[in-house]
Amino acid sequence: MGTNTKVRLSSGKFSGINAVADETGIIAAAAMDQRGSLKKAIAKARGGDASSKDLSEFKIQVTEVLTRYASAILLDPEYGLEAVKHRAPNAGVFLAYEKTGYDTNVEGRLPDLLDEWSVRRLVAAGADVIKVLMYYNSQDTAHINTTKYAFIERIGAECRAYDVPFFLEVLAYDDKIGEEKSFEFARIKPTRVKEYMQEFSKPGYDVDVLKVEIPVNMAYVAGTKANKEGKIAYSREEAKQFFRDAAAASQVPFIYLSAGVSNEVFLESLELATEADTPFAGVLCGRATWQDGIPVYAKGGSTALRSWLEDKGVQNIQALNKVLKKGAKPWWDFYGGKDAIEVIQRA
Repeated sequence: MGTNTKVRLSSGKFSGINAVADETGIIAAAAMDQRGSLKKAIAKARGGDASSKDLSEFKIQVTEVLTRYASAILLDPEYGLEAVKHRAPNAGVFLAYEKTGYDTNVEGRLPDLLDEWSVRRLVAAGADVIKVLMYYNSQDTAHINTTKYAFIERIGAECRAYDVPFFLEVLAYDDKIGEEKSFEFARIKPTRVKEYMQEFSKPGYDVDVLKVEIPVNMAYVAGTKANKEGKIAYSREEAKQFFRDAAAASQVPFIYLSAGVSNEVFLESLELATEADTPFAGVLCGRATWQDGIPVYAKGGSTALRSWLEDKGVQNIQALNKVLKKGAKPWWDFYGGKDAIEVIQRA
């Protein structure tokens, strides 16, 4: 992190990252690429079915309202392309390249890409940045992990060929432990997050920015508001050290994801990251900001969702932006500042 020598970055990669960051270099982006999980949530809240039209409509409303207060929006090309047209003028665009979910019949939660899409097609559809999500457990078999390493290498090469930034989102898991929200998993989570940040920031993958989990489960940090049960996996000081350890393992800038927690819990997470002086470059925040609007939409449709977003949704994202101003660092500071980056034109 930081260097005395110039970091070489192509002009396409440099401008693409800046397109999803604000003028200060902080990535304050909203995430709206949920597909299967969003469909299920709307259907459950409605007590019936949810259609493709529901997903598209929901994404349009979230994009239209929240991008006024965000540096960018993450969408998917399956249901989100219409929403791209409804973003605020200054908001950049991430497009997801992976299929939603994973095949539960195959060991290892192996990732897969959308059949009808390529990096070239995503860029043509308006992507400033390509985003891919992948589950990872360093303790999986060599075959499973080598398959994942090769998968990311191929995407990295494709993004390099089209001179577009590659943001990799990694989620830790361990099928032997099971539930990722459990106390048992909380104890190993800091190590798992640190391991994947170390692995996938290596130059061979061509990942430009990592989108990572909060390295601790706030529900098990001593003294947090999120800790409702009183079970403690780490003290506050230990938690802060885990933030620092994971950050130190990365060779590229990183941002945090909200992982479906409430807005209050995510804000508390970022406040702890700030207290630990963690050099995170911002967030890609999805459900924490808008998930409480799902039952509103399910029962009242677009108009009701719009009213909720204009009120509570805006409050949520403004509270998030306030914390980011206090704690996030410009993405280029990871390399020692803008002047430490040599922007090169591709041949």
